[in-house]
This record gives sequence, C-alpha cells and structure tokens, in this order.
Amino acid sequence: MSGTSLDGLDIAFCEFEFVDGKWAFEIIYGETIPYSDEWKNRLQNAPNIPSKELIKLDLEYGHYLGEQTALFIDKYKLKPDLVASHGHTVFHKPEKRYTLQIGNGEALRTQINCPLVFDFRTQDVIMGGEGAPLVPIGDALLFNEFDACINIGGFANISMEKDGQRLAWDICPANIMMNPIAEKLGNAYDKNGDWAREGRISHALLEELNNLVFYKEKAPKSLGKEWVEEKINPLIQKYTISDKDFLCTLLEHISIQIARDLEGVEGKIIFTGGGVFNQFLMEQIQKKIEASIVIPDSQIIDFKEALIFAFMAVLRIRGEINILASVTGVPKNHSSGRILE
Repeated sequence: MSGTSLDGLDIAFCEFEFVDGKWAFEIIYGETIPYSDEWKNRLQNAPNIPSKELIKLDLEYGHYLGEQTALFIDKYKLKPDLVASHGHTVFHKPEKRYTLQIGNGEALRTQINCPLVFDFRTQDVIMGGEGAPLVPIGDALLFNEFDACINIGGFANISMEKDGQRLAWDICPANIMMNPIAEKLGNAYDKNGDWAREGRISHALLEELNNLVFYKEKAPKSLGKEWVEEKINPLIQKYTISDKDFLCTLLEHISIQIARDLEGVEGKIIFTGGGVFNQFLMEQIQKKIEASIVIPDSQIIDFKEALIFAFMAVLRIRGEINILASVTGVPKNHSSGRILE
C-alpha cells in the first residue's frame, strides 16, 4: 500500500478466518519502508511525465514492489497464500472514467511465489463508479462494532452504516495539504500539530476553503491529487500568511469538515491513519463532535488500509463481493481486482 502522502510503502502480513458467519483478523507483522528521495520525487512527479516514461515507471515500480515484498517475506520467513497490491495512485478522475495505480502486476509477480491480486479500482470506474473509497467493505465486515470509521491520511474519509446499508465518501484533503507546508518548516509532517497550535486561523482563507463546492455535493464522492492542485493550491497561493498560520487554518478546516460529516453520529468512532498522531487535530475534532473517539493500537492505525486491501484480495479469490454499490455509486455490487496465479 502506498498513499498520497508518500511517507513510504506499507507492507503487512495478515491472517483472516471465517468462523460462524463472521470474519476475524490479525495483523501479524507490519512495516513502513520509507521512500528514498529518488523514489519520492519520481512518484510525486509521475503525473507530469510523458506516457513512455510513465510506462517505464510503472514497470520499474512494479519490480520495486516485488523486491520489497520478497525481502519482507524472507525476513519473517513467511509462506503467504496470496499477495495483494494496491500500487500507487497517479491519476484518479472517475468523472472522466479513468484511474491509474502504477506498480505493474506482472513485474511484481516475478518476485513472489504465490498468487497476486492487484488493480482493485479500474473495474469500478469503468462500470461508472467512483473507484473510491474501497476500504468500507472491510469496515463493514471487520470493524462493524463502531458507529463510524474515519481514516485521516493524505485525504480524510468516512465509512458508516445508515438505513441498512454501508455509506462512505472522501471528506476532505488532509495530510496532502499540510505535509508540504511542514516540509518548508523543516520536517516531513507537523509533529503532534505543534506548529499548527502556535499559528493563528486566517478566517478569510478558512471561509473560502469551507465554501468549496465539493463539500455541498452528496455522496458517493471522492477526491484525488488533481482536485487539490486545481482547488486548494490556488487558494493557498492567494494568501501571504506564515506557514504556522497556514497549518493552523488547514487543521481547523479539516476538523470542521470531519465534524460536519459526523453530525448526528453518536457512540464510538474509530480513527486511523497518520492524522491521529496529530494531537492538536484530534483535540479540535473531539471538541466539535458528540461521539467518543477511539484510537486503536498502532498496528491498526498504521496498517488498516493495507489490512483491508489484503482482505479485499481474499474476497476476490473467493469470488465474493468486495466493492459496494452504495459506496462508490456503481450500478451493482461486484468483485474487483486482477488475479495473477
């Protein structure tokens, strides 16, 4: 699993068991392999390179994924039944019926000795769905004791049960906005939200952000890096405030949008993703919602998305539904992912 925040490659070894009509899971091992500066730059710049170079990058990144997976398998002396690969998203424009996650499956498969399931999103987009978020099938079957599930990574997204069906959508951009500003201050991210805490809110910028059309649209809906470049970056560039003020304002924006989408939700909400380590952000969210925030152990925080894509691969191999029409807006539930035996 590689997310938009580009902090590294997540690899998790998970076990699943189906007992008495319910799924159980365990994350046995998990690691985040930090990207070298070269890989980070190549992946960051991938949307801007010519098609021939992108094809080459897709193959080379596939080999890289395979090599890292093989090293992980060897390190822990594993014998996996299958490998699931999400790849790295370069383009995601469901309204134009295309999405691209690089990490060539055939190249990856040469490095491992078991079946591979990959390319989970394309089929849904071709069928008319958003191709995202896909994690809610795991929320529904693995984390159904919670009233809602929120992940705060490059983007924040939500999954919850309502009127007998699972609903989910992207809430707003999160770390994809904040990390580049933190980098200007000398760190890959704003540790604990300390810099944001020292800043002051720009109410003019905050109002512009909160009034973006996306937030008025109804689910299903999803976000991509392109939306941030088209809608968020031009707003930020209009203002000449300090970096700490930017972080404070963006953090407030994220907390407001998450609280809006949780309006009326009570009980327990599980939060995962790198954003939960931002203490200031979590404080601001808790102030705005009625429900109790549950932060799980670090393995689930760090590897929940990798866990669920592994689970999606298990469902795919079994020929069972792993994408929900109520979530992506596709005409019917379906089983997605390419299989290489």
